Amino acid sequence: MLRMILALILSAAVVLLTGPKFIAWLRKLKLGQTIYELGPQSHQKKQGTPIMGGLIIALGCVVAFVVCGATLGAWDHMLALLFVALGSMAVGFGDDWIKMVKKRHEGLTPKQKIIGQAVVCVGFALYCYLHPDVGSKVIIPFVNVEWDLGIFYIPLLALTVLFMVNSANLQDGLDGILSSVTAVGCIGWASIAIIMYVTVGLPEYTESLGAQSFVDYLGNAVYGDYATIAVFALALCGACIGFLRFNHYPATVFMGDTGSMFIGGAVVGMAMLLRQPFLLLLIGFTCVMSSVSVILQRYYFKLTRKLTGTPKRLFKMSPLHHHFELCGMKETKIVLMYAIVTAVLSAIAVLSVII
Repeated sequence: MLRMILALILSAAVVLLTGPKFIAWLRKLKLGQTIYELGPQSHQKKQGTPIMGGLIIALGCVVAFVVCGATLGAWDHMLALLFVALGSMAVGFGDDWIKMVKKRHEGLTPKQKIIGQAVVCVGFALYCYLHPDVGSKVIIPFVNVEWDLGIFYIPLLALTVLFMVNSANLQDGLDGILSSVTAVGCIGWASIAIIMYVTVGLPEYTESLGAQSFVDYLGNAVYGDYATIAVFALALCGACIGFLRFNHYPATVFMGDTGSMFIGGAVVGMAMLLRQPFLLLLIGFTCVMSSVSVILQRYYFKLTRKLTGTPKRLFKMSPLHHHFELCGMKETKIVLMYAIVTAVLSAIAVLSVII
């Protein structure tokens, strides 16, 4: 437990200490956000705000994770989490770099982005499928039943990684919104990992080593995959809390695709290693709805144009947070609403593991 608390504090401290100089460096390089006219008009004042701040989120998270999790013994899971998070971030960084430095507003081409993400998604899905402690079985929440997907695990979970990484990217549209929901959601993921560490690890430890008490278990069983995931979750939580110091409204830096894709990869990685991908629908609900709202908007527009000749929009603007914004809600209220929804659904997700 001490490692987990230290991971949260250390990651936040790294972000808070490196943030000011890093933001000044971004300003010096003139790596600022381009705000397009199609977006909400209130966002035009954000023109030129430094981008790629997600690098300090990744720095804080990775440093704290390695320092606090190195002695837990689960190096395979550590490397896998770093692979899916940093691999996803690499695609986002490439997109941001081309937009900001190469001045190509479209960034990576769709083909380049899909190829890069496919390598990460399929590679991580294969790791989970072949790992003896993960395998092809996923847990159904609330009923605690395992569903064996067999060989179909690989394409289905690879698509899940792809969907969640891009959903996180879509949600990063308001000051502090993705940082807030991620910080709250990571507390949920850490709680789930700790519960599984106790309920799954304790019986196994007791049977194999003859531990006589729960205190004995906590004192000696410091090695485990679940503990590693809990440390990672709180390291990411701390990094996002630290980043909110610079990213809350009005933001002095944006995380960019670099940060949003790092977060997306990190969160879906934890869910898959815990064999709890269905809980992404609860803890990651706001991210999921960002993608769903974009999909619904697009198909409703096409359907009404085909049926009536006059295209209509289901929402004033997608993703959904922009719809709320154009309905008159302030950014700060939308961010607070999303954080509260995430907190409530995260609590339900934790209860689903306990039941």
